[in-house]
Amino acid sequence: MESQEETTTTPLLLNPSRWRSYITRSSNFNLKTNIWSELGGSVGDLGTYIPIVLALSLVNHLDLGTTLIFTAFYNILSGFLFGIPMPVQPMKSIAAVAISESQVHLTIPQIMAAGISTASVLLFLGATGLMSVFYKFIPLPVVRGVQLSQGLAFAFTAIKYIRYDQNFTTGKSGSARSWLGLDGLVLSLSAILFIILVTGSGGDDDVNQNSIIPQSVEALDTSSSRSRRRRSGNQRLRILKAIPAALLVFMFGLLLCFVRDPSIVKHLKFGPSKIGIVKITWEDWKIGFVRAAIPQIPLSVLNSVIAVCKLSADLFPDREVSAASVSVSVGVMNLVGCWFGAMPCCHGAGGLAGQYRFGGRSGASVLFLGIGKLILGLVFGNSFVRILSEFPIGILGVMLLFSGIELAMASKDMNSKEESFVMLVCAAVSLTGSSAALGFGVGIVVFLLMKLRHMDFSSAWFSNCEASVDANTNYST
Repeated sequence: MESQEETTTTPLLLNPSRWRSYITRSSNFNLKTNIWSELGGSVGDLGTYIPIVLALSLVNHLDLGTTLIFTAFYNILSGFLFGIPMPVQPMKSIAAVAISESQVHLTIPQIMAAGISTASVLLFLGATGLMSVFYKFIPLPVVRGVQLSQGLAFAFTAIKYIRYDQNFTTGKSGSARSWLGLDGLVLSLSAILFIILVTGSGGDDDVNQNSIIPQSVEALDTSSSRSRRRRSGNQRLRILKAIPAALLVFMFGLLLCFVRDPSIVKHLKFGPSKIGIVKITWEDWKIGFVRAAIPQIPLSVLNSVIAVCKLSADLFPDREVSAASVSVSVGVMNLVGCWFGAMPCCHGAGGLAGQYRFGGRSGASVLFLGIGKLILGLVFGNSFVRILSEFPIGILGVMLLFSGIELAMASKDMNSKEESFVMLVCAAVSLTGSSAALGFGVGIVVFLLMKLRHMDFSSAWFSNCEASVDANTNYST
């Protein structure tokens, strides 16, 4: 009775058990592994998030505090609605145009106009059900080609981050990175070795591998020493998998920010950014749509919706995510946030692969990430960009490398040479043409041609044709 009375009289904020009960009531936030794995997975997509946000903040004067707050709510709601580590990523094509295209960079109203335009198209496709139709009829080899190209593109970019100095304001690589130093090659290589040692290939079956494969050998071995060694090996792997490798690497990178430049403490200002409505003129709508939204729309349809749903079905077959709901989600969050100056965002397959690679298995992963972003946005506001500007780029490259490899590995399920051929053609065109839409179009054409070769033309059709030819010949004679 005392324990029950204590539970009912203890205030909510002071009762941790009641907080746990509220969280676990939502199955979407239930921990599928352990809290440390989910924490590790929560930072798995920052290898793409931080460089783009930092570049937009430095070049286009995007308010980082506002973006952190809005993307925090996006993360939390995405985890609640989808129940998987659904990422919130920058719209990469809009960001690329805003940062690097022409001498006159896009203004904040133009960036927001591009985001709202893209979001409106995705909301329409999702609400009308057209996105589900696209998802149903797009061939799997073509989707795998898009995923493979995106994964390899991430990996190539990651290698550049690791090997060369980067200038995000110009979008160009500099001189070769030195071996030693607080952002040297030794640091990056050490992080790679640490992550491989802790996480292995990133799958869930590493722990059970020893117990599955050698059962026949164990039957021949009468001694129990092999079984003990196998149990010891599985226990060691479980301990390693409980270590949040990506989180530790990221926290170490944050620590190095203050070591590299201790004066950044003086430039920090406490308190959230002042949030206001962005005024968008007709000229901003025209420039934003033509220069940024048009190249972003096909990329969002393919990578932010179609590829995400396919990858989600591979990684979480028991938790179905519909193309319509993902499309509507991207549309709604940008139709709200972009009006207040938050960076245009989407759900990216690369981010999902990264969070899964580092331990994210449920909505709790992005819940933790959202809480972290919200705290940083409310406490430091836009001044947090000063800390990110000192973050070791090599460490970001390491995290991006594993995300890209995980995304590319989704293409391993091609079961025939023809499927692999279509996938590789699509990936090659996407990479060389720097356009997922171009690769997608070529992949569709190649897929249809392959099907046409196997089309079964009935013998009756050929007989009718031959009879028609014979009749014409007899008539003419």
